[in-house]
Amino acid sequence: MAAVFVADTAACGGSEFRAEVRDAHPQAQRVLIVGRGEWNKAHPAVDAMRTGQAEAYVFVPWVLPERWLYLPVSELLADWEASQRANVEAIQVVGEERDPRAHEVRDVFARAGIPFGFYPPTAPEAAEIIERAGRRGRLPMVAFRTGTVLADPSWEQLAQALGFSTDPETPGCDLAIVGAGPAGLAAAVYGASEGLATVVVDSTFPGGQAGTSSRIRNYLGFPTGLSGRDLANRALEQAWFFGARIVLSKRAVTIAPSRDGYRIVLEGGAAIETRTAIISTGVTWRRLDVPSLEALLGAGVFYGAAVSDAVAVAGARVFIVGAGNSAGQAAVYLAAAGAAVTLVVRGTSLGASMSDYLVEELERTPAIEVRLNTEVVDAAGRTHLTSLTLRNSVEGSNEAVPADLLYVMIGADAHTDWLEGVIARDDSGYVLTGADVQHEHPARWPLERPPMLLETSLPGVFAAGDVRHGSIKRVASAVGEGSIAVRLAHLRLAEVS
Repeated sequence: MAAVFVADTAACGGSEFRAEVRDAHPQAQRVLIVGRGEWNKAHPAVDAMRTGQAEAYVFVPWVLPERWLYLPVSELLADWEASQRANVEAIQVVGEERDPRAHEVRDVFARAGIPFGFYPPTAPEAAEIIERAGRRGRLPMVAFRTGTVLADPSWEQLAQALGFSTDPETPGCDLAIVGAGPAGLAAAVYGASEGLATVVVDSTFPGGQAGTSSRIRNYLGFPTGLSGRDLANRALEQAWFFGARIVLSKRAVTIAPSRDGYRIVLEGGAAIETRTAIISTGVTWRRLDVPSLEALLGAGVFYGAAVSDAVAVAGARVFIVGAGNSAGQAAVYLAAAGAAVTLVVRGTSLGASMSDYLVEELERTPAIEVRLNTEVVDAAGRTHLTSLTLRNSVEGSNEAVPADLLYVMIGADAHTDWLEGVIARDDSGYVLTGADVQHEHPARWPLERPPMLLETSLPGVFAAGDVRHGSIKRVASAVGEGSIAVRLAHLRLAEVS
């Protein structure tokens, strides 16, 4: 099994050689060598990267190979290793392959970068784990190297077993951040590094929707891209290093004014008293209005694409509904893992909602078929998904096709139900900020000064990232808004001091 192939752009026939490598070693990293001074746009490596013929490139070293080669190659090997079954299992999960909860648990460990093994209950490895649990409890079961076995664990139990706090360590802080996606984690890094007592709360685990992205290629400073998992984990480490306190598995249920600022009540009754707050709860994938899909949720039908699925899709017939960057990235990622992927797009083209580099890569990847003007209107399967019915809106025809997996990635709804009646939102539930507050709900703004750029209808409470009305829905913009919100929080703290 090969992990990395390094070659000149024209070596062994160029694109034909790279295609042969992909056929023989689907998950190998194909790396092109680029000479120094070859910065022209027409360089073959640029086209190869944009069209999915290579995963990365390295420059010819100026002097020391240790400086210019070792780190990039190590990162490539790490990316390859993440796509393989773990050789060492820190955690073992026992469950049914198509069970929704087992899928969620596996995804948590994959996104956290924790090596784990997954076994059906009939596997020999599962028998010993079930025995340790006293043959009690429901699947999935999670066995840790410490000897602990959890049966159908809650998010709180998983967070505690992984060493995270599940309740605030102190009741008060300067800045409370609700939501640990890119915006929330960026705010945590900047808030804590600038001396604010900072607490971050998330209802599940860090990363948000971006944490499910297999490869973010247009994020500043990472020319060959990075995974959502790596971005989230690195940001989490930074926030922890600077002193931010992380509270996981607890959903915020209310926010209300208090003596020194605001009181945020969490699920279970614990509360945080904070002088300022940032709402960065993000969004969740919008659902298709197809009842037969809901009946198969978790049994071959999923909302979003889990990074843990790559090792299990080889040879599978995979359908992805969506036309955004996340859908395109998932298609490329799963095709590289050996799946036959069909991208189902309701519109007439991909260019309106997907980055140009991804459109080109999809077109050049033989294992990916794009069906435009198409919708999923039905699904079939007794215990798991076996087929889908696709409707072509132009022809008005239906076609039943065999299918093993369906990932729906068609847009998102804001996580703001808990803010109803408290903070002004638009008709779709996104949080209004800045001038939009005064324009849409002028009576709800209590101060003489206008609301600051990211300030909500509650002075000192800000919104950042995808949850905000008018946000750009990009990782980089979410990170930028998180950092800007911290600066505005400083201004509010100075105002009330």
